[in-house]
Amino acid sequence: MPWPAWVPLGLATALAGTLLAAPVPAQAAATASGAVLDPAHSSVGWQGPVYAKGTGGGTESCPDPAADPDDKVCDRFDLTVPVPDGYWDDNPEGGVPLSIKWERPSDDFDLYVYDDHGKQVASSAGTADPEATVIPRASGTYHVVVVPYDVHDNSFTGTAYLPATTDAGDLTSFSGADGTYTVKAGQLTARADFLTGGQLRLQADPSGSPSDPAGTAIVRELPPPERRTSSFDAGDYYGIRSPQAVLRVYKKPLRWSTGGMRQSLVRGADEQFFGGGEQNGGFSHRGQTMYVANSFDWNEGGYNNSQPFYLSSAGYGVLRNTFAPGVYTFGSPVTTGQQERRLDAYYFLGNAKQVIGKYTALVGRPFMPPVYGLEPGDSDCYLHNANRGERHTLDALRIADGYTDNQMPLGWMLVNDGYGCGYENLEQTAQGLRDHHAQLGLWTQDGIDKLADQVRAGQRVAKLDVAWVGNGYKFALDACDAAKKGIEDNSDVRGFVWLPVSWAGAQRCGVLWSGDQKLSWDYIRWQIPTYAGATMSGIAYNTGDVGSIYRHDATMYARDLQWKAFLPAIMTMDGWATDLTTKKPADQQPWLDGEPYTSINRKYLQLKERLLPYMYTLSAEATKTGVGAMRPLWLEYPDDPNTLSDQAKYEFLSGPDFLVAPVYQDSDTRDGIYLPKGTWTDYWTGRTYQGPTTVDGYHAPLDTLPLFVREGAIVPMWPKGTTSWQTRDRHELDWDLYPAAHGTSRYTLYEDDGVTRDFAEGAAATQRVSLHADGGGTTVSVGASRGDYAGKADARSYRFTVHGGVAPARVLLDGRQLPVSAWSYDAGTQVTTVTAPSLPLDRGFTVRLVDGR
Repeated sequence: MPWPAWVPLGLATALAGTLLAAPVPAQAAATASGAVLDPAHSSVGWQGPVYAKGTGGGTESCPDPAADPDDKVCDRFDLTVPVPDGYWDDNPEGGVPLSIKWERPSDDFDLYVYDDHGKQVASSAGTADPEATVIPRASGTYHVVVVPYDVHDNSFTGTAYLPATTDAGDLTSFSGADGTYTVKAGQLTARADFLTGGQLRLQADPSGSPSDPAGTAIVRELPPPERRTSSFDAGDYYGIRSPQAVLRVYKKPLRWSTGGMRQSLVRGADEQFFGGGEQNGGFSHRGQTMYVANSFDWNEGGYNNSQPFYLSSAGYGVLRNTFAPGVYTFGSPVTTGQQERRLDAYYFLGNAKQVIGKYTALVGRPFMPPVYGLEPGDSDCYLHNANRGERHTLDALRIADGYTDNQMPLGWMLVNDGYGCGYENLEQTAQGLRDHHAQLGLWTQDGIDKLADQVRAGQRVAKLDVAWVGNGYKFALDACDAAKKGIEDNSDVRGFVWLPVSWAGAQRCGVLWSGDQKLSWDYIRWQIPTYAGATMSGIAYNTGDVGSIYRHDATMYARDLQWKAFLPAIMTMDGWATDLTTKKPADQQPWLDGEPYTSINRKYLQLKERLLPYMYTLSAEATKTGVGAMRPLWLEYPDDPNTLSDQAKYEFLSGPDFLVAPVYQDSDTRDGIYLPKGTWTDYWTGRTYQGPTTVDGYHAPLDTLPLFVREGAIVPMWPKGTTSWQTRDRHELDWDLYPAAHGTSRYTLYEDDGVTRDFAEGAAATQRVSLHADGGGTTVSVGASRGDYAGKADARSYRFTVHGGVAPARVLLDGRQLPVSAWSYDAGTQVTTVTAPSLPLDRGFTVRLVDGR
């Protein structure tokens, strides 16, 4: 099939409509207080004061300008940008690039930009040198604040420039064969490489020699070349045919800009756009401008875990193979640009799931976590500089006691925070946690050189912090890969790594954590589309702190925990919060608020634990498909435009089967719950709804998360009361079943030892289950468990809960009638519960519910 009409992927868009970089003009000197950027003053630089010490904080640590007139605490600089209307419409950089650089990289300055209304419009507050950002579509006066965060008698140099464009010229040559083609225009050289599976790589460089500074840091393994290609001259353009596509290379003029490259694409009438990694507050970007850069804005509108990748509902996706910041505007036309003097882009054809699969095959599939990584985690500082007073690392075991005493699952604990907290008695702490069936985690800010010894002492979880983010994110990727490898090289377990800032490829090695937020109902609201949207970039594990880090409220904490129980990974951040009502310090373990909150939190944590076979199977699937568990409705129902509505934005699917509509207001009623086509069953009441429909007035008291299950769902569960994967009854497995009125549904359970890397060598098992309803009743067919792994049981019993219908007249196991004591029927919920005796796993069996009517 040709490249579809919705995206003219010729060099009409990749080159003729692309803006390339020219050298940055010489800088003009600025006054101490500010400067103007306009066509007559295209760049500016200024020198900051020398700071004897840092503030240790952000802009909140800077005094008011009147109290700091000589900028002795923080530096202030005003930048005025007068540009004509439409200036940014045809500019690849999307705004004014601004950066600060200092002499000693061991120090750290942070950069913040505000408009005339006091709204923050840009920032760069990591540990990169230089710190760099873009003032998007700059027009007017901006107030730049430079904070000497961690500085010792050091100064900085600030620079900014106004990007401009100029024409470069027409194409001068076209040549190639066997899947590789070269185009030249003046000094510029462009190259197109066709790859198997409907993929294409386009490169262009004004130096005449396409470069690859990212190397293998992002793209891990190239697909084989597609050599079955041919070319032709169509007059206005050159054409290149492959088995999957036709590429048109138009002979139009090229354009250059100061420091970036942009691609222009025709937008379809109903075309939608997704991706960009973690984009706080959204998942669908049509009509929006999406930023991909080094951002430490943890709140709505931030993009700290952004990725230079997007996919379109029109059947394609694009990865820009670069560490440079980017600006993607999904208007008409679509414009996508990076701040560098080169183009290196991979294009993927297919539907959304296929594109996610091809993209993650390129940068690395989501990693397979240890099963304890899918259990709740807890984190705090237990040694020096602890917010709750001086303590000791072994004090963490008292918190583990609390989880055990309150029958709440705990998979792992971070026992230090990396900011001077440190640790002691590591081996004893690790053993104490293992006694509670939990694993030891450590936070690191200043290096992983000690990781080998720590792992040998018992560490199994590593959390990296912002200090790992180098210029353009490569440092973060290197650290993520190295931390995972460090755990695996020094133990027999799978590496489990968390990180707060990342780039394309981080899904292969870590859980992405959305940073430090303050609790509010809005905080709960905007996180829903954030994590669902990250799945559209192949990020299988993305999450935020339960109840946030700095503020606490018992009701909001319970509401936040409810829906996050349906994410693969969750963690509490304890020891930093202040209660919103009492204004006093408030730790955040899930039992501390007392009743009814303790019982409610226990209910959802135990439900999360019971659903681990379902979630673990989704994790195994993600390693093959790139598609994570938390999904926007559109991913499963792409033909339903209502899945893109504002209502559907604040709900999600956990796997294909559970529809979760979190309560994100102080209310016991949830309105606007959109249910797509099909029959949906209320998880709590058994009431059914026929979609597509919108449910208003749903009664959701504090203990009730609006939760619906898709018809045909087959859900494996561990037995009731399970609080740890280690203490679960390995000789029982429950199945929660929702027969469809028509047809047969199927499910394949995945199992392995849960911890080691033996699964990669085939030490795993699968068990197929089918569910069929007909005029005479319902049949459940359970296949034999195929495969083996350490600790696999030889036999197990089963508990089936079958939803819908009337009480059966009798229940048959392999054709033999079960005694009445082996099954029951609940008329209120219309659920039949069947208990099957222990059966060998090496053979299959059937359970038949014979209709009583």
